[in-house]
Amino acid sequence: MIILEHISKRFKKLIALDDISAYFEAGNVISLIGPNGCGKTTLIKSILGMVRPDSGKIIVNGCEVNKDYTYRNQIGYMPQIGRFPDNMKLGGLFNMLKYLRGATEADLDLKLYLEFGLDKIIDKPMRTLSGGTRQKVSAAIAFLFKPEILILDEPTASLDPLSSEMLKSRIIKEKNQNKLILISSHILSDLDDLTTHIMYMHEGKQLFFKPLEELQLEAGEQKLSKVIAYIMQKNQEKFHRQAFSHIAINN
Repeated sequence: MIILEHISKRFKKLIALDDISAYFEAGNVISLIGPNGCGKTTLIKSILGMVRPDSGKIIVNGCEVNKDYTYRNQIGYMPQIGRFPDNMKLGGLFNMLKYLRGATEADLDLKLYLEFGLDKIIDKPMRTLSGGTRQKVSAAIAFLFKPEILILDEPTASLDPLSSEMLKSRIIKEKNQNKLILISSHILSDLDDLTTHIMYMHEGKQLFFKPLEELQLEAGEQKLSKVIAYIMQKNQEKFHRQAFSHIAINN
């Protein structure tokens, strides 16, 4: 469970987050959607404690972010671009993570690691791996310690179709086990079978946060891409009406 209370963040003149409030419950897949630069990654990094908001409060499973770092042990994070030590071998990377967490084999979830065939390339240095393989490594690490919360930033980018389906199947399984999953993605077709709720962001603002079923009924569409297109067109018309109304009043 994640609670966001009036989160705002500014980078000099850029307003990255503008009074964001939401309640993310376990058992749901929350899709963070919006154009580049809308604030999705800043919001994710704020939840992870990598960015400190200027105002507001973030609570993760009862722990207030920036006051108790141990909450991070409950989160599995897959960044948009995984960065690893160039000369470290893949097997050494996983052994290091296991050592740092003080984990035993019983503590680990190696399903994706094995499904992606990473166990067959443990002697390869990270610098030699393709972008797609690095993405598989990031995904396997996110699930490795059986977290209660998964935060996945553009998870299917660079993945081949088979690997993408493997990952999506795993996400559905985690949702059915009452995990909370946050996904940021521009590939809306990948979210159709996963999403329970949509948060749409624009220029740091939260335009709406609603269950997908409610949005589908409102739009009269099932596909997420068509739902978003309908909602944004409706909002654009609303903004135009407000602008014309403002002009009329001033005149």
